[in-house]
Amino acid sequence: MNENEAKSPTQGGGFAPLRQTVFAVLWGATVLGNTGSFMRDVASSWLVTDLSSAPAAVAMIQAAGTLPIFLLAIPAGVLSDIVDRRKLLIGVQVLLACVSITLMGLSYFRMLTVEALVGLTFLGGVGAALVAPAWQAIVPELVPRRDLKSAIALNSLGINIARSIGPAAGGLILASFGAAMTYGADVASYLFVIAALLWWKRPKEDPGELSEHFAGAFRAGLRYARASRELHVVLLRAAIFFAFASSVWALLPLVARNLLGGTAGFYGVLLGAVGAGAIGGAILLPKLRTRLSSDALLLVSVGGTAGVMLLLSLAPPQWLAVIILLVLGAAWITALTTLNGVAQSILPNWVRGRALAIYLTVFNGAMAAGSLGWGFVAEAIGVPQTLVVSAIALVVAGLVMHRVKLPLGEADLVPSNHWPEPLIATPVAHDRGPVMILIEYRVDKVNRSAFLHLLDNLSRERQRDGAYSWGVTEDAANPELIVEWFFAESWAEHMRQHARVSNTDADIQLQLLQYHRGPERPVVRHFLGLDPKRGKAAIQPAL
Repeated sequence: MNENEAKSPTQGGGFAPLRQTVFAVLWGATVLGNTGSFMRDVASSWLVTDLSSAPAAVAMIQAAGTLPIFLLAIPAGVLSDIVDRRKLLIGVQVLLACVSITLMGLSYFRMLTVEALVGLTFLGGVGAALVAPAWQAIVPELVPRRDLKSAIALNSLGINIARSIGPAAGGLILASFGAAMTYGADVASYLFVIAALLWWKRPKEDPGELSEHFAGAFRAGLRYARASRELHVVLLRAAIFFAFASSVWALLPLVARNLLGGTAGFYGVLLGAVGAGAIGGAILLPKLRTRLSSDALLLVSVGGTAGVMLLLSLAPPQWLAVIILLVLGAAWITALTTLNGVAQSILPNWVRGRALAIYLTVFNGAMAAGSLGWGFVAEAIGVPQTLVVSAIALVVAGLVMHRVKLPLGEADLVPSNHWPEPLIATPVAHDRGPVMILIEYRVDKVNRSAFLHLLDNLSRERQRDGAYSWGVTEDAANPELIVEWFFAESWAEHMRQHARVSNTDADIQLQLLQYHRGPERPVVRHFLGLDPKRGKAAIQPAL
């Protein structure tokens, strides 16, 4: 039992994690930090409309903030697993504070240009990309396991609180005191986050003998994503939705300024309305989940987002636009939570951070590409017409994608740990490889088709869990002898496979054994790579 569990013997509902002092302090600091980030983003999005009237320039700010997450989310996910997360978070917070200090100085001395604004926004996006996986990964360290879901929900609530307060406060400060003061407020928010992280004394971790190195962990994450068909569906649905829905975010500064005749303060109020709508949507979502499937919820999000685009294209009164943006916030949080929840439900713990980083890559890539694309379309046909086109395209794409059903996420992904330890003559170095694993089955001809069908299902599990190549062969002299083979890049990676096999995959393997003939279990052999020129073991380089 850890200290957190000792302090909270009973679960106290959705706000129970706040009873843990470390979680409460870091949660409060992140709310302040995110509030400052939204204030900075409001100032940057509005300033670019002063520096350039081109829709493409405005869209570039949105793209510059999201493109780094598209480029760096996967490396950041791996990095958060192999370095001290507290030190990583502190270092990146210092970097982000320096970005805002630079923006404050340039705006104060009236030296800010579109190029500088885009470049510094990109650098801020780099920082956001590096810290996002680490912030998610530290949550289980701060609360007992029974409060983990509540802690994740509180983090989402904190982001939306910041989304409600930050844009409105940023717009008011921008309108009253100027951009330099707005960026200065963002700098102050980072000081609170850095102080909280310095105060937190994170226990040192034992990396363990099977700890992964960066390159190997990176490859393992990509192998899993390539072999997981369920993840492919989630990524496809996310890419389509966010690519078409991104137009409203890319063009919202121009909608607020040109279509609605608003000021910087009004733009902040619009973004605050989105955040407030997201909070309301998050509160209603649990009830909606009891009545609607994940596919239906995503379709509702499509309809709500498209409806907002169409209404904004009509240049409604400002008071009505604020109400409309409440609907956008609710629709947006429904889509985000639904897709993220499905992704979480289909991922085993060992690859969760890396696979979610791939999801973030697709999400931000779709947002960045969509923002740029819709910005150029708006230059060609105008902002109102672009909103109409993107709304129609979103509805059509949503109806088509509704046929591609999201996975249910009901598989038991808890490790089964049912594989026996491999037989070895002498201890094997962890970096030695490649390793070829052969499994010999004896299957009657009448059962051959059913056996191979199950084996095909099992092949995806082998590749998800670490095999970089897989195949099946039969003995030319005895076709009832079927050999499954697969390769792992090192002995350590194969030993990790032993710990990754889930209970659901174990059930598939148990069904396979029903077709195996004979009193003994299938013979499993492990072959280690040799260098024929030197007559020595082939060693994978330490990564």
